[in-house]
Amino acid sequence: MALATLLSRTQQGMNAPLVRVEVNVGSGLPSFSIVGLAETAVRESKDRVRAALTNCGQEFPPGRITVNLAPADLPKEGGRFDLPIAIGILVASEQLPGEAFQQMELYGELSLGGDLHPIRGALPTTLQATRQGNRLILPAANRDEACLVRRGRVHLATHLTEVCRHATGARQLTEAPVSGLPVAVRCFADLADVRGQSRARRALEIAAAGEHSLLFVGPPGAGKSMLAQRLPGLLPPLSEDQALETAAVQSLTGNGFSTGDWRTRPFRSPHHTASAVALVGGGSPPRPGEISLAHNGVLFLDELPEFRKNVLEALRQPLEDRQVVISRTRYTVTYPSSFMLVASMNPSPGGYAVKEDVPGSATREMTRYRSRVSGPLLDRIDLHLEVSPVPVEELSGRRLGEASRVIRERVQQARTLQAFRFKDQVGVHCNAQMKVSMLREYCVLSESTKAILHKAMTNLRLSARAYDRILRVSRTIADLAGSDDIRSEHLAEAIQYRSLDRKTWWG
Repeated sequence: MALATLLSRTQQGMNAPLVRVEVNVGSGLPSFSIVGLAETAVRESKDRVRAALTNCGQEFPPGRITVNLAPADLPKEGGRFDLPIAIGILVASEQLPGEAFQQMELYGELSLGGDLHPIRGALPTTLQATRQGNRLILPAANRDEACLVRRGRVHLATHLTEVCRHATGARQLTEAPVSGLPVAVRCFADLADVRGQSRARRALEIAAAGEHSLLFVGPPGAGKSMLAQRLPGLLPPLSEDQALETAAVQSLTGNGFSTGDWRTRPFRSPHHTASAVALVGGGSPPRPGEISLAHNGVLFLDELPEFRKNVLEALRQPLEDRQVVISRTRYTVTYPSSFMLVASMNPSPGGYAVKEDVPGSATREMTRYRSRVSGPLLDRIDLHLEVSPVPVEELSGRRLGEASRVIRERVQQARTLQAFRFKDQVGVHCNAQMKVSMLREYCVLSESTKAILHKAMTNLRLSARAYDRILRVSRTIADLAGSDDIRSEHLAEAIQYRSLDRKTWWG
């Protein structure tokens, strides 16, 4: 009897630490044990592996089988270790040669008949294995994710017997092509469908150009949701690096990555009954939430005050840091969350700002309703806009607004300017991501323009955070105008989008 060691990886957030699967087949009473901080799904692999080997015509060795997943202090979860455990048993019992699996990592959940089922997180796993120069064997169902990794050497299998034939040289496994994917063509709703709402359309253009967060406030039927749903159509396609980040997060979910979404901006719209874990992420083991699934895309929160307060407050740190850190007793995981927040709300629970039949009640009701959105959260939203109902003359008119493709061209030009501006800045590619230290370099104001901003800060009682966000929005407005300098009209327009701050908001 002998000892076999194969390679695999566990999943910890966006990281995939290397795991050595050590299998020892020794003498003694028949037993099968798995050690190394294995979760329930990993411990249950004993029965899956035993049945799969038997049903594939392989001999399940008698004696004492011990599987060690090293390092021992690293938590392991999921069924991904089924394949390396099964192959390790065959190698340790000298039914397969171990040389075929040198510098190769194995993954796959086994059915009782030996079929290989896909694993969660195949893309981040393949990325890290490729960086270390290792080859992989993956279930064929993970083919689309494997194709995204350039320079990756990934062999695809559908059944345990195929892996066994590969090891003996009887038949080599198919290698996944590394050709990437074409940019997916998705038909987003067109902004030309929106009648009127020129200020709201302008705010959407500014938000898209600088990746700014946006809040719409207005009565039902004013077009808030309709406007928000058309924002993805104004955004340029993702770069390949951004698309890989987004696909890697999607790979960690139960649904996995869809090729139809490649290089398109995600648009997530959770219901207001969503919990903090569903929105931010968490669970055991921790999974990415809606804010991470919206990475490099749009998170739309309709009826913002209807979300539970603890759920909304959980957004404050990710909006600032553009990542979310989930801490557990044994480890801490970090998920990216660089998303555009677009939210909408009514002025009051009834939907309208005034109740003519109850004099004096509107102000109290509106204040109580609006207080569900805290000042610190509101402070972190770049653009605030009050949306009014569209006059019937505009609804029935034939005049259409600009199409999304026309606005997208202007957005792309502004994004190109920002990409050139921040080419030497790591992790910054748009104005909304500018650090405070960068504002002094890229958002220089003349003395007259400074005076306008200082007066607005005093009259509106704005915070230091709002000051920085006004500068970022001003820079975006200047980029849309093709101006190197932030002029007074750019700053004045940016200040208009803080109309819900402080005393104006709280009444």
